[in-house]
Amino acid sequence: MNAAEVELQIKNIDREIKRRLGNSNLIGYNSGSVVHHKQMLFHQDPHRNRWVFGGNRSGKTECGAVETVWLARGIHPYHQINGDTSGWVVSLSTQVQRDVAQKKILHYLNPDWIEDIIMSSGKKTSAEYGVIDTIIVRNIFGGVSKIGFKSCDQGREKFQGTSLDYVWFDEEPPQDVYMECKMRVIDKCGMIYGTMTPLKGLTWVYDEIYLNNYNDPNVWYIQMEWADNPYLNQQEIAELSKSLSMEELESRRYGNFSGFGGRVYGEFDESVHIIDPFDVPNDWYDNISIDPGLNNPLSCHWYAVDYDGNVYVIAEHYEAEKDVQYHAQKIKEISAKLHWHTGYGGKLEALIDSAANQKTLSSVKSVTELFAEQGILVNPKVNKDLFSGISRVKQYLRDGNGRVKLYIFRTCTNMIREFKSYYWGNADVPIKADDHCLDELRYYIMSRPDTPKIEVTKSIVQIDKERKIRRLNRSRKLGIT
Repeated sequence: MNAAEVELQIKNIDREIKRRLGNSNLIGYNSGSVVHHKQMLFHQDPHRNRWVFGGNRSGKTECGAVETVWLARGIHPYHQINGDTSGWVVSLSTQVQRDVAQKKILHYLNPDWIEDIIMSSGKKTSAEYGVIDTIIVRNIFGGVSKIGFKSCDQGREKFQGTSLDYVWFDEEPPQDVYMECKMRVIDKCGMIYGTMTPLKGLTWVYDEIYLNNYNDPNVWYIQMEWADNPYLNQQEIAELSKSLSMEELESRRYGNFSGFGGRVYGEFDESVHIIDPFDVPNDWYDNISIDPGLNNPLSCHWYAVDYDGNVYVIAEHYEAEKDVQYHAQKIKEISAKLHWHTGYGGKLEALIDSAANQKTLSSVKSVTELFAEQGILVNPKVNKDLFSGISRVKQYLRDGNGRVKLYIFRTCTNMIREFKSYYWGNADVPIKADDHCLDELRYYIMSRPDTPKIEVTKSIVQIDKERKIRRLNRSRKLGIT
């Protein structure tokens, strides 16, 4: 196929897309020179349970509305649609439905595509002013699709009995409503997607979706903030920021969950600090760090450092209710796969919590001694100062110049989960739960040398210039011109 034929084929495709879209507002959705990239990532993602955690005005509701119209029309550019679809749009109340989700759906639906509108209240000739029950939409297959509207204040019972292709939650639903809707999409292997600002704190959505405590492979989410929305100008962002407290900014601007005194590591950004694994050069290998646990999980990570001082967390072992012999074997297996370096006598070396020196009632030997017997020399002389350690980790997440020095391989799922769930408690100390990875990360970071201060030799001209500036400033203070 030559260049002219390729160009003709592209024009034909564009012409067909425009024909399918008609005169709707869909034509202008992320199709010009300005594109909301995170909106497109949401639409492109293949997971069956997708969520957008976004601040107000971040563009999250547009995602849900466009996704719904694409599914109803059968014109989704990234998901295969084979015929008529049936789905629900779920809002918190009928008033919110009318003012937000329903309004957005009507904005993107070309009137020529609407076969019928069934109203709960109001007239269908002016549907935007009433409360819609169902919109019947003509699709490109020659049939019709149904967009049903529900509100959470109707109660769980109103969400029973129907098989659906999709459900869109506009804002966070009660958990019982969510579970009922999950049942509705099982028969058709349908999808659930939600768009919400996390204003209610650490709710079931935080556990089940954000942390994905059940490791559901169908769950995926993305966070949007004001800066991600290319249609918000900087002045508007500045004005909105001034009107909110720091805690409100976390949720209303950044789409972050907030609890107690907020996240300990607010600098942690999944889109920046989590990276795909790559082949790490052996000469980057630095140290292993362990937070021991028998009934509690034992956490162990392997750390590498590049030539610029950037730290990479490249491997993870994390298990509970196992003995030292089991953990030592796992640590040695992972180290062998990495071709990790060994020390004296061919033994692995690692940092460990100083508590490992203590003997327990269940053993006449300390954890340090037990690891040594298994061929791992652990060093319990670590700096456990909590607040200094947190401060150092923060500097690695993002220093004063905005530079990132800590990266975590995507395979280290437990460390990532702990970063997201680590919050300040009421006594201005972190909540002591589920923090084993972060403890041994602190031990490792505190073992790193401080960044050396670079002494810059000043020229004679620079010294003279600074002397004149100081003299001028003193003269101004004295009123001498």
